Amino acid sequence: MNEIAISTEQGIVYEPGGRSLDVHRPANDPAAVPTVLLWHGRGPDERDVLAPLARQAASLGLVVVVPDWRPDAPDGGWGHLRASVRFARERTGDFGGDAGRIVLAGWSLGAYAAVSVAVRPGLMGGWRPAAVAGIAGRYLWERPEMGLGNLRDALATTSAGPVPVHLVHGTADDIAPVHHSRDFVPVLDRWGWPVTLTETDADHAGAVMTEYDPARQRCVPARGTGALAAGRTAARALARAAGLPVPG
Repeated sequence: MNEIAISTEQGIVYEPGGRSLDVHRPANDPAAVPTVLLWHGRGPDERDVLAPLARQAASLGLVVVVPDWRPDAPDGGWGHLRASVRFARERTGDFGGDAGRIVLAGWSLGAYAAVSVAVRPGLMGGWRPAAVAGIAGRYLWERPEMGLGNLRDALATTSAGPVPVHLVHGTADDIAPVHHSRDFVPVLDRWGWPVTLTETDADHAGAVMTEYDPARQRCVPARGTGALAAGRTAARALARAAGLPVPG
């Protein structure tokens, strides 16, 4: 699939507290293309970290919405995440996206939150994504500060029907080792949830086309060929989750 030119609209305020998001999309005024709502990890307000991956995914023909959110908020960040879902559902058409084809995706803690929404529709008032994608996530654990428990238990008790789950993980990840995704695959299989796992040789940052800068204590756009290749693989996974015909 050929990459296309993209445009980015930055700093769109999407919730009453002033939190912002960026929208990355094909530059040729797309009409009703799939939308990916992409959540960053535990670092507060780090939408910029996911910009390289978002731009790469947009170049494959997606509208990609990347909001800031704060996992350290009193409610675990759910107010921000709910507001971002509301924005995607109500406003994606303004940017050429199809509100009926929203893939919910996340990296690290954002991956856990995204899959949790698919398994627990009550988190978003009953709304469910068309598919979900998790990059470098941990799934079989608990996050009490977000009010969430083990997804193994949630899958065993949910009344929600399965949606496709696309997992991406780097084998060099020492923050969330790859076994977290490998161990999650048979749990999803057991309950009839369609699942794919794509592995790369990236570390935690490289999985989203970035590298960790110790001086800034922050992930920055990658320069290494390995992380760039891993990011392209993750972008293709997002496109496949959205139903676009892309190579493996």
